[in-house]
Amino acid sequence: MAKPYTPPFTLTPKIINLLALISEQVGRLSAFEEKTALKLRRINQIKTIQGSLAIEGNTLSEEQITAILAGKPVIAPPKDILEAKNAIAAYECFANWQPSNTKHLLNAHQILMQGLIDDAGNYRSGNVGVMKGSQVVHMAPQAERVPALMLQLLDWLKTTDQHPLIKSCVFHYEFEFIHPFSDGNGRMGRLWQTLILNQWQPILGQLPVESIINNHQDEYYQVINASNLVTDSAPFIEFMMQVILETLQDHGGRNTPQAPPQVTPQVEKLLLVLDRQSAPVDRISLQQALKLKDRKSFQGRYIKPALELGLIAMTLPDKPTSSLQRYILSEAGKELANRL
Repeated sequence: MAKPYTPPFTLTPKIINLLALISEQVGRLSAFEEKTALKLRRINQIKTIQGSLAIEGNTLSEEQITAILAGKPVIAPPKDILEAKNAIAAYECFANWQPSNTKHLLNAHQILMQGLIDDAGNYRSGNVGVMKGSQVVHMAPQAERVPALMLQLLDWLKTTDQHPLIKSCVFHYEFEFIHPFSDGNGRMGRLWQTLILNQWQPILGQLPVESIINNHQDEYYQVINASNLVTDSAPFIEFMMQVILETLQDHGGRNTPQAPPQVTPQVEKLLLVLDRQSAPVDRISLQQALKLKDRKSFQGRYIKPALELGLIAMTLPDKPTSSLQRYILSEAGKELANRL
């Protein structure tokens, strides 16, 4: 029996560290997931669509895509408008697709590229290269090999026991290497990685990862090329996981729309005291401001829960018991304090 195909990748120390940081951040944000406003999800979907299309040269702004969603007329190139409408339709089909299903993959491409190319929903029949200006930076495998290569990749996706974060990044890279379609490979690869992440943690399907990739698109293509050169997707995995972490951190700071659940009166009082300060505050000063004498009670009822909810931060996180330790509000803490 032939040995099952496994894409070549190395789990570097950086990847392991990023995996731990992302998992921690996901756990923290999952507390907000059920209370995440529908409006915010739609805003992030718009950011995702705009970011993914912008990487491919689409000129539409977030405001224009919002107008398209609302059925309003938009003055822009017809091709750009059609790309946006297709992307909106594709992202709304997440619940219908399984990442390892070939028919679902082809259906997604058909929706995403309908009216833009003649062979939407079908693997390419000709050979293609990835261009950067007039230079060929990657020559994709021959067209006749594509169905078998994609079947191998989708089988691996279905059977691997790798963490969803890692397998989503590996799939994304391998998909771009195979370049299975005549056009739309970039947006399809990003769409499918988001689908894989969404099935692991739905909150990841709501985050505008595409926006940050768009802001770092030169590096996005550089790490694809770097992975090609070493026949190992580790550089690409590291980049994508860093992007996911940045997006989660950004979401956890500025975009959290609801007050965290079970915020106690003690935590609220602590936030209000810190909100009135112009500089980080030490423990003794905080206890005095709150008229508290018991250090153990203060740490357990005020500091610890506020830190766990990400509402405050330590100036010396690596030295939690240092006499030089000071406390400040996080962005989420500032927003909550403003609502109290």
